[in-house]
Amino acid sequence: MNLPADEEILELHRRIVATRSVSGEEAAVVDLLASWFADRGVSCERVGGSLLAFSSNVRSGVPLVLFDTHVDTVPPGAGWTREPFAATVESSADGERVYGLGSNDAKASVAAMSAAFVAAFGADLPFGLALALVEGEETRGVGTTNVVAELARRGLTISAAVVGEPTKLDLAVAQKGLLVLELLAHGTACHAAHATTLGVTLGFTNAARALARDLVALESIELGPAHPELGFVTLEPTVVRAGEARNAVPALASAILDVRTTPAVEPAEMTERVRALVTSEVRVTSERLQPRGTALETDIVRAALRARPEARCYGSATLSDWALLPTVPAIKCGPGVSERSHQADEYVLASEILAGARFYRDLLAAYAHGMT
Repeated sequence: MNLPADEEILELHRRIVATRSVSGEEAAVVDLLASWFADRGVSCERVGGSLLAFSSNVRSGVPLVLFDTHVDTVPPGAGWTREPFAATVESSADGERVYGLGSNDAKASVAAMSAAFVAAFGADLPFGLALALVEGEETRGVGTTNVVAELARRGLTISAAVVGEPTKLDLAVAQKGLLVLELLAHGTACHAAHATTLGVTLGFTNAARALARDLVALESIELGPAHPELGFVTLEPTVVRAGEARNAVPALASAILDVRTTPAVEPAEMTERVRALVTSEVRVTSERLQPRGTALETDIVRAALRARPEARCYGSATLSDWALLPTVPAIKCGPGVSERSHQADEYVLASEILAGARFYRDLLAAYAHGMT
């Protein structure tokens, strides 16, 4: 399987970095990518605002490997010293850097996966390959959700998946999920000057005090066993609200709980553990982003380690569209460094992009070898 020339891969990366694709504005970059594939004899399909391509041997009953990464970016934050919607190439001590919004997260993976897909498109492989370049990953994951539904509609079952995110080409074999809970403490509104008297005589409750007691009680919550790669579940209050006026006791106080879950404890069980400790009403705001994990002895992990023996296997605390895929063997892996994501003057090394393309190609070859 022959990759496009290095300069061809790097040019694609620079072009997509220079094309604005903040979440909700992905149309231009998807058009660019569709044209790039068409020039290489690959036709793509639109699934909503996402791009979906299939190798020539994809059909029902043939194992399907899914490459999934996203074309959208967050909006540019403060502090940029370079144009965020341009691919600014500069030499540095660590090599050629490409600056620009999304250069690292995840347009490096887009370029590398696209190159590997073109190399594998007509190859004689014992599995089919699908490439999903999706919209909306930075917001609600609509792209991957729609792609998974489209694959199911066609009767295609995903056998293994690779999610492209900046991991330094190390292998995330597990990923925490996200459970969002809201605590609602109910009390009685009254004038602050009369609160003590009314509390004693009529049993009035200050909702802010009730919520505060619950937040302290949650310090003792049992988080369950540690997951081998992800460690413990974490629970943090993030947004706390109570009251509208300085001199009025609030009748309602609320707190958002950010719970990062692991496969060791089911989200429903964590919710019940919270309910057992608090007097507040507990509402589940979101539980769709499930934790994921892939055993080290699975074929996709073994193939990835054959393709890159120096790769480290680890558990990732950050979310990705892996959470929206079916429970199939999968890894999260891609060129770039996670800590550069969403920062001013985001960049990726040209050498990292090319290493990513070679890794994805070699992973496919190693996975095919393991099936023969």
